[in-house]
Amino acid sequence: MSRLRWLLLALSAAVLIAPLSAPRAQVSDKAYIIGPEDVLEIQVWERKDLNQTVFVRPDGRTSLPLVGEIMVAGKTIQELQDHLAKVYEKTVQSAVVTVIVKEINSPKISVFGEVRRPDVFPIKQRMTVLDGIARAGGFTEFARRDRVIVIRAGSSGQERIKLNLERLIKDGAPFYLQASDTVFVE
Repeated sequence: MSRLRWLLLALSAAVLIAPLSAPRAQVSDKAYIIGPEDVLEIQVWERKDLNQTVFVRPDGRTSLPLVGEIMVAGKTIQELQDHLAKVYEKTVQSAVVTVIVKEINSPKISVFGEVRRPDVFPIKQRMTVLDGIARAGGFTEFARRDRVIVIRAGSSGQERIKLNLERLIKDGAPFYLQASDTVFVE
């Protein structure tokens, strides 16, 4: 079996197996951070007139009754609940606020270079670099599987992580993507 055929079979297997076995992104020790394009349900206990389903605009803001414009992106669910309870207490006695994330649309990755359908893709669960490439339609015939670069925002600026996917597949070592990663296939 040729090396290219083996890689394509391995990639297909990774795509079929990984999403079934990978835990959801929200099941982690980090709290979910609200982002642009997420859909939230805001409930104020015993005040159904204030209950709203809202879209987080690209600027990270949304509008709520009695509150007006509010920045929600960048906050955890608990932080937003606490903030809204304080804001609503000015007009609603003993306000108890619940925030539910109805749709997660903000965490995204970009995949481009020698892939069939370069684009920006939402990530709703843990995703490996192979999963990301599969979402982009897989490699083109000119792709260099030994020269894949992941560009990631680090604490000291942009970080360039060079990957050899042939070696990763051989070693069985998955490389997990993070929100806002950019995958470039040479």
